[in-house]
Amino acid sequence: MIQTSSTLTPGLLTLDQLAQCAHSGEIDTVLVVFTDLYGRFLGKRFDADFFLSDVAHHGTHGCDYLLTVDMEMEPVPGYEYASWERGYGDFHLLPDLRTLRRATWLDRTAMVLCDIEDEQSHSLVPYAPRTLLHRALDQAASLGYTALGASELEYYIFRDSYRAAAQKGYAGLEAAGWYIEDYHALQGTREETFNGAVRRHLKNSGVPVENSKGEWGLGQHELNVRYADVLTMADRHAIYKQCLKEVAEQMGISVTFMAKVDASQAGSSCHIHLSLWREGRNAFAGNQTVGPIQASDTFRWFLGGWLHHLPNLMAFYAPTINSYKRFQAGSWAPTRIAWSHDNRTAGFRVVGHDQSLRIESRVPGADCNPYLAYAASLFSGLDGIANQIEPPQIFAGDVYAAQHLPHVPATLRDATANLQGSAFARRVLGDPVVDHYVHFFETEQAAYDKAVTDWERKRYFERI
Repeated sequence: MIQTSSTLTPGLLTLDQLAQCAHSGEIDTVLVVFTDLYGRFLGKRFDADFFLSDVAHHGTHGCDYLLTVDMEMEPVPGYEYASWERGYGDFHLLPDLRTLRRATWLDRTAMVLCDIEDEQSHSLVPYAPRTLLHRALDQAASLGYTALGASELEYYIFRDSYRAAAQKGYAGLEAAGWYIEDYHALQGTREETFNGAVRRHLKNSGVPVENSKGEWGLGQHELNVRYADVLTMADRHAIYKQCLKEVAEQMGISVTFMAKVDASQAGSSCHIHLSLWREGRNAFAGNQTVGPIQASDTFRWFLGGWLHHLPNLMAFYAPTINSYKRFQAGSWAPTRIAWSHDNRTAGFRVVGHDQSLRIESRVPGADCNPYLAYAASLFSGLDGIANQIEPPQIFAGDVYAAQHLPHVPATLRDATANLQGSAFARRVLGDPVVDHYVHFFETEQAAYDKAVTDWERKRYFERI
């Protein structure tokens, strides 16, 4: 569906509006992108006139190895989907014109996000992160539900440029702040040159902003955008990260979305808020009493499924080696699998009431791929509804001190093994998709296992 101007969020563009901007010279470039397994934008920059005459209607092509590369863009052997033996052919990139927008932080540039299709059949490539989210949303729609969500992303700001940080080996960087700035207006003012700029760019590029605030680390900040249907929210999440990194690059500073950038500092999270809606009403709202909450069976079973399947799909919430360094007691990150009402020590925090009732998962870190994290959440919760999975007893108090509760998976190795052996994951995702992602996570683990770290040198260089 191509949106009309009356339905557009400010910053979004119709093709007619893009044509007008191209004719006036206001926009001369269209950035055509998709997200890889890490959640990074990959793609091409097109002349705006060529995009309008060709790519907008017919799409473009990319090499299928892009769904099998590692962080360094090296082709990784062992994938069934794409390999040297298969010749690394093309896939088809189909622009989702609902995502066409100005990218105001880039000179005379618009942006559009793509789905990835098979070159021959034109069916969605099943391994692409956005495809997995489409599948989860299709399942919700088949049950009569629309899913609404929001990502709360945290990040650290450093005064060093990305190039300078790389030259320093990412050690000894100067944080933007020098004391914990959680909610502090004064320290926020010191960082407003950056945070104010990205708020304005996001708003003017079709990503409505709610607020920004200092967080619980030195130079750590959070910026929240408006909730939306889950596909739109995942798109906003990916655009948000790209915008912040590129504005930081332009300002000669850097931001990081690592889950745990410093052992002595708070981790950076991506709290995910979710609710299901039917016929314009929140399906979580109801008249059943669950502790202090009034909710529906739909709420209870969705929560039960989400909790139950967390270990199976943990790698989709915590996809890197670094992700698991964040799960420390007293750190505002969860360590146990539990749910509670308005309790920030719990991995699942229920907030709001009636039409605002929603579940906040505090498990994902800022390094998550939003399409995978939202897909995993929906597949789990919908299975809970289908099988009427009851959640455990609501927890009150300090979850960190509750030694009897199950721990979140402790390492990427553990999470990958859980995914590989999960009958649930294989049922909802399919064996080929599970095997593809298991290989992806195992590749990340193997790269770490053979690396020599600063920790090792500091510990063993002299004293072993």
